[in-house]
Amino acid sequence: MKRLLTTAFTLLLFTTGAMAQDNLLGKIEFPNSGAESAQADFIEGVKFLHNFEYADAARAFRRAQDEDPEFAMAYWGEAMTHNHPIWMRQDRNAAMEILNQLGETVEDRQAKAPTQREKDYLMAIETLYGNTPEAEGKSKNERDLLYNKAMEELHQTYPEDHEATAFYGLSILGTAHDGRDFGIYMRAAAELFEVWNDNNEHPGAAHYLIHSFDDPVHAPLGLPMAKAYSEIAPAAAHAQHMTSHIFLALGMWDDVIEANIVARDVQTSRQQELGEETTVCGHYPWWLQYGYLQDGNVEEAEQVLQACSERIAGTPTMGEKWHYAVMRGHQIVDTENWSGADSWTADMDPQNRPAVNYYYVSALASARMGRVDEAQNHLEMLIDTPESPERNIRIKQVESLILVKNGDMEKGLEVLNEAVVAESELPVDFGPPTIVKPSYELLGDVLSELSRYEEAIDAYEKQLERTPDRRRSLIGKESISGMASK
Repeated sequence: MKRLLTTAFTLLLFTTGAMAQDNLLGKIEFPNSGAESAQADFIEGVKFLHNFEYADAARAFRRAQDEDPEFAMAYWGEAMTHNHPIWMRQDRNAAMEILNQLGETVEDRQAKAPTQREKDYLMAIETLYGNTPEAEGKSKNERDLLYNKAMEELHQTYPEDHEATAFYGLSILGTAHDGRDFGIYMRAAAELFEVWNDNNEHPGAAHYLIHSFDDPVHAPLGLPMAKAYSEIAPAAAHAQHMTSHIFLALGMWDDVIEANIVARDVQTSRQQELGEETTVCGHYPWWLQYGYLQDGNVEEAEQVLQACSERIAGTPTMGEKWHYAVMRGHQIVDTENWSGADSWTADMDPQNRPAVNYYYVSALASARMGRVDEAQNHLEMLIDTPESPERNIRIKQVESLILVKNGDMEKGLEVLNEAVVAESELPVDFGPPTIVKPSYELLGDVLSELSRYEEAIDAYEKQLERTPDRRRSLIGKESISGMASK
């Protein structure tokens, strides 16, 4: 209820045209040499940056530039909006267009920064975008590592500067190029705690610590930040959603649902204020639907999926198609309504990423219904989709089910165990499983059907270690718990 009241207050502010300030995006201090008239917009931009509301951050930094065209740090801020470390995305060309507005060369831009500290911030971003001798011509991953080194030096030079420390912590997270790495994430957390302990209303400290602890093993450490973050930045939809990363990792389904309702509503309010199309097939609806399914609220989950289905009947973006495919998968798999694959349909190009989950779930559903020829046809479509380790795991799952349905039990189990091993070697997903039928859970289902109950329980328990309190694994385990010792 408290979070819902906060949202109502936020929506009221948006509709009256008042933009977020200290008590709606968090509290930071960032001394700089920009004009006084540009300070509010600049600080707002940095806060939006910490909250990963990149479009709003860019708008704020441009307003600061309008107030003070020579404000070097306002250009630094807007250029920073084109680097998304956690998502491993970067648009160097867009960032360079902004930096070139400040000056055509590194030397020109350095001359525009009045203080050494601001020159150092600018030089770090020059490294990030490959403009320094050591970074020139390097790949993004190589530049990420060099930028992390530059931010470490900035942090060491200005140890009392919370912004330098927060962005340094984020730069550490941005070096996890091979997925979640506990060593990297704990190193980031150690630095970020310095800011959190001094200012537990700092949006970056709360946000980046949640990312650092975003797995079932470390999630309890992130619970204080998750409980605080929604109140720190009620005007940031991403902040409202981010709390659910910790809640999901701990199986706190009511909190996952509430957080993503709020995130969706804040996002919708902002999009309406800006005259943009509202998001119905996106990140927050996806997590909301998954939360409903894990809480047993099948009808509510279906309503979220239905809204997405109606959207993609028009001219959807690739992102909307991807979200529809994964949400369709959860609805079918987590309810075991296998015939739903015949109802929830869409046109999918096998050459595009959304097709992977789509044809995988269609094949899975057909196999579970005993329609082996149909499953084989869907499998062939799946094989034509873009390759990835996750796609290959899905292929093995379907192949194993077809083998089992055709009576080759041992070979089917052998292939399924190959899928289990491959998936167990992947980093844990931070969020709902993108392989919507996790391999350990599928192994438990198949072993249960073969009356190999003790092995099935072991498989379900291993899945629950990776996805705590996942409903379908709990149901599978409980349904055979009395049979294992017989």
